[in-house]
Amino acid sequence: MTNDQYLADLRRTYAQRTLTENDVAPDAVQQFRTWLDEALAAQLDEPTAMTLATVGSDGQPSTRVVLLKGLPEDAGFLFYTNYDSRKGQELAHEALAAINFFWPGLERQVRVEGRVEKAPATMSNAYFQSRPRGSQLGAWASPQSQVIGSREELEQREKEVEAQFADQNPLPRPPHWGGYIVRPTRIEFWQGRPSRLHDRILYEKEGEGWKRSRLAP
Repeated sequence: MTNDQYLADLRRTYAQRTLTENDVAPDAVQQFRTWLDEALAAQLDEPTAMTLATVGSDGQPSTRVVLLKGLPEDAGFLFYTNYDSRKGQELAHEALAAINFFWPGLERQVRVEGRVEKAPATMSNAYFQSRPRGSQLGAWASPQSQVIGSREELEQREKEVEAQFADQNPLPRPPHWGGYIVRPTRIEFWQGRPSRLHDRILYEKEGEGWKRSRLAP
């Protein structure tokens, strides 16, 4: 069993870089693009992975990791999922979300908050039909977030979908599957620094532009 004192003593010093108001772009999404490009260039593991937080009708928050699939019009963060999944149901109830990127290799974190809307059908169709066939079959076969009896049941559903669409390639997009765009109202850039005196630059949407502030760590 892991010793609690061992966990309490785990820490590391962050000292790779700094982040000042002069370092960042006037536009928050453009600044995110710059950091994402640096994460990609550093060949970090899963640089597009983001933790997505939603909230249910009972007020219970829930999180999961999804993949960023685009920054449409430099005005939003795009991901795809099953509309009938838990996150889809929660977004239908309350179209607000928070997302978080953590890039430990660069000692960086980005926090995003905003409103969520469904992506245009044309965008969802194009992306779905660009996916590997196995992923297309999975989207049809899986009743995401619902209780199922066994792994075998899921695999049987996949076989049935494969037979149903044997003569179609690519498959049509399921009506229950598509994209969401998080339209940000707040984006915070966090750069690790020594002694836990980290740099935090906050952007808040203000009209068509962004207001920038420094936050205490």
